[in-house]
Amino acid sequence: MSDFEAYKSGHGPIPDTQLIWPLYGAGWDNLGRNDGPIEAPVPEPEPDQLLVRHDATGLCFSDIKIIKAGPTHPRLVGRDMEKNPVVQGHEVSLTVVKVGEEWQDEYSVGDRFAVQADIYNDGVSTAYGYRIQGGLSQYGAIGREVLDADEGCYLLPIWPEAGYAETGLTEPWACVEAAYVIPSRSTVKPGGTVWIVGLNGADYVLDGEFNPSRVIATDVPADMLVTLEDSSSTRGFELVGASFLPPDGAKERYTGGGGFDDIILLGHPEPSLLEGAANALARDGYLNLVSREPVGAVVNLDVGRIHYDGWRYVGTAGSDVLAAYESNQRSELKPSGKLWVLGAGGPMGQMHVQRALDSPEKPSLIVATNLRTNRIDVVENLTSDAEKHGIEMVCLTRQELGPQRYFERLRDLAGADGFDDIIVVAASADAITEAVPFLAKDGVFNIFAGLPRGTTAPIDLSNVALRNARFIGSSGSKIADMQRVLDKVRDRQLTTRRSVAAISGMAGAGDGLRGVAEGCFAGKAIVFPQIPDLGLTPLSELKHALPNVYAKLEDGRYWTNEAEVELLRTVVP
Repeated sequence: MSDFEAYKSGHGPIPDTQLIWPLYGAGWDNLGRNDGPIEAPVPEPEPDQLLVRHDATGLCFSDIKIIKAGPTHPRLVGRDMEKNPVVQGHEVSLTVVKVGEEWQDEYSVGDRFAVQADIYNDGVSTAYGYRIQGGLSQYGAIGREVLDADEGCYLLPIWPEAGYAETGLTEPWACVEAAYVIPSRSTVKPGGTVWIVGLNGADYVLDGEFNPSRVIATDVPADMLVTLEDSSSTRGFELVGASFLPPDGAKERYTGGGGFDDIILLGHPEPSLLEGAANALARDGYLNLVSREPVGAVVNLDVGRIHYDGWRYVGTAGSDVLAAYESNQRSELKPSGKLWVLGAGGPMGQMHVQRALDSPEKPSLIVATNLRTNRIDVVENLTSDAEKHGIEMVCLTRQELGPQRYFERLRDLAGADGFDDIIVVAASADAITEAVPFLAKDGVFNIFAGLPRGTTAPIDLSNVALRNARFIGSSGSKIADMQRVLDKVRDRQLTTRRSVAAISGMAGAGDGLRGVAEGCFAGKAIVFPQIPDLGLTPLSELKHALPNVYAKLEDGRYWTNEAEVELLRTVVP
C-alpha cells in the first residue's frame, strides 16, 4: 500500500502533535497566536470516543460572526474563551482513524463522514465548531455528544470515491437545500393558539380542518362567531371572546409573551395593526391576511425573524379563511418559471444559482444580480451551462448599470407577470423592499439572507392577499437535508465542488477567514487541515503555484476530485 493509499484508508501514521486555530476571545488579535496556528497534542480517544481526522473544512461567514462576537455570541454565552478557546470549522469532512472499545462494533478505521454541525444535547446547542472542537484542527476526539445526541448520530456516511471538499461542503449546501423544502401547514396549527380579528365584512367562512387548542376571537362577524362556538364544543378548543387589544398587549395577555401560532386578520387592516400583528407571532407562526382590498401602505416587517424564526405571511382575497393555508404551499422553484436571485455573486448566492441549473424541473429564466461587479463574473461563467439546458440566464449589477437602468432592465425581464420566485441572499433590508413589487401572482418570496432579528424592511403586503403571494424563510438545516444533498452529489445531480474558489492548508486558514470577512471570494474557501504549510491560494493562481493541480481543474475554473487527489499526493506527508 502506498503512503497516499494508507492516508486515504485512515491507516496511516498518526502524529503526536497537531496544528489547531484556537480563538481566545472577540477580535482578530485573538485568533491563533502570532497570526498562526498553535501546536497541540493529538488526543488519545477514551473508550467511548472516536479519533477523527479532519480532511476538508469550509470557511463560512458564520465563523466571522464568532470572531467578531467572541463570548457574546448566542451559542457561546458564558464561555471563558481565554481558558477554553473555541476551535472553529463547522463545514467538515472527516475520517475515523481510531475507535474506542465501546464503539468497535459500529465504527471502523477508514469510515468517512460529513458532519451535521447543528448538534443538540438535551435541547442545548452544542454545535460542531462552536461548543465542540471543529475542523480548524487536524484531529479531534468525539463521543456521545456527537454520536448519540438528541437526533441520534450527527455524522453522515460518505462513499469511498467521494471528494473531501465536495462532501465538506454538504453543510452549507444543506442550508440551501432546506430553503426549498420548507414545511407548510394546510391549516392553523393543531393544538396551537389562534387570534382572529374581525375588521370588516360579514361573509367569511371556516371551511376545513380547524383544531387549535385556543381561539381568541376579537370583533369577529356574527356568523363566524356562531361557527366558532359550535366548533369549540364539538372539537374541544377553548374559545375566548375578547375586545380589541394592541397586538403586543394581546400577545402578553393570551400567550404569556410567547406569541400566537396563527393570527388571522379579516378585512382591511390599518398598517399599524398589520405591523403589530406580524410581531406578535410565535416561532413558525403564520400571519393570514384575508382581504379584498390593498393594504394601502407599507409596513415595517421584521425580515430577520422570517429567516430565523420561520414566520410565514399568507393570505387570500376570498371568503374561505383557511384557503390561504391550502393554496400556494410550494417552496420549490416553479418549473419553467422566472427566478431572481439577489446577492448571487457570493458563495451562497452561487449555490442557489447552481441548484436551479441542476434541478430536474428548471426555471426558464434565471436573473442573477449583485450590488457590485467584482463577484458576478463567476456566476456569468455558468451562462453556458444554462444555455445547454435551454435556460435564459442574465447577470446584472447595480454598480455597472446604475440604479435607473438596473431597475428598468429588471422590469423588462420580469415582464407584466413578475418573477415567480425571488430568493434574497443579499443581506440588505433595502434589497428586500425593492424586490417585493416584482413578485408574480402565486409567487414565493424566500428570505435566505441571515439578517439579524429586529431588522425591519418596509413592505406592502397587499399581494399576499390579492395575488396569493407567499413570504417564507429558513435558517440552517437538518440531518435529512444533508442526506438529500449527499444523495444528489453521489448520483451526480448536484455539483457542490463548483462552489470552491480558493484552497489552503492550516497556514492559510487565518488569511482565508479574513478573505471571507472582506468578501474577497465569489465562492467558498476550503482548508485541507492535513496540509500544514499551504497558504491561501485562489484556484486561478494554482496555474503558477501548483500547475499539476491546476491541470486537473474543470475548464481551468472548477475544483474536481482529481485535482484534490493530485493536491494531496503532492503535499501530504
